[in-house]
Amino acid sequence: MKVLVIDDHPLILEALKQVLRDLDPEIEVIEARDGHQAIDQANLHSDLSLVLLDLSLPCKHGFELLAELRSDSPEVPVVVLSASEDRDTVLRAINDGAMGFIPKSSKTEVLIAALRLVFSGGVYLPPSVFTSPSGATFDPRLPAPATRSPKDAGLTERQAQVLALLVQGKSNKLICRALDLAEGTVKIHVTAILRALNVSNRTEALVAVSRMGLRLDTLAPARALAR
Repeated sequence: MKVLVIDDHPLILEALKQVLRDLDPEIEVIEARDGHQAIDQANLHSDLSLVLLDLSLPCKHGFELLAELRSDSPEVPVVVLSASEDRDTVLRAINDGAMGFIPKSSKTEVLIAALRLVFSGGVYLPPSVFTSPSGATFDPRLPAPATRSPKDAGLTERQAQVLALLVQGKSNKLICRALDLAEGTVKIHVTAILRALNVSNRTEALVAVSRMGLRLDTLAPARALAR
């Protein structure tokens, strides 16, 4: 497994590398300290399993780099790291194709739990994104919900595969190609998925996946199919 960590702060970069190695000594950590290095490393390592991206970078703004990474390597999931964790920033990252968002202010145990969730096929988002109209939020002391099977949300195995591609930002046509399905069939699956998650679009679907702790363990095979 290869993970590209993009951050221009040496201490944070080393800390993240150490956390990743503590989680799995066999993880190969690739580092980049600015946008240009990030693109070079992504092009050099076509077999990346994950990208951890800091939004505050020299040369390129994080959102610009996120868009470029998603365009050049749509099969590689990107999880954003940021010192800013306001709801608008989180939702913008998701809208731009990020598959998770981890605040840099997170305590070590929260960071570890978040990365474990990501590596298990889940999606981590900070509690701030779950703020309800009444102002209530999920308990921040519970950073990562217990992973659950998509079956627990009433999804079939095929719908779980479609969802895994949907939260990567794949269009219906790309999902058709990846799973060898007719476009009408994919539309039916997407409608059923959104109904099961009680959401209306991709951004809300990703938030729901995180909130419910769904493990998209079909994600790796789906990425392979999408190549």
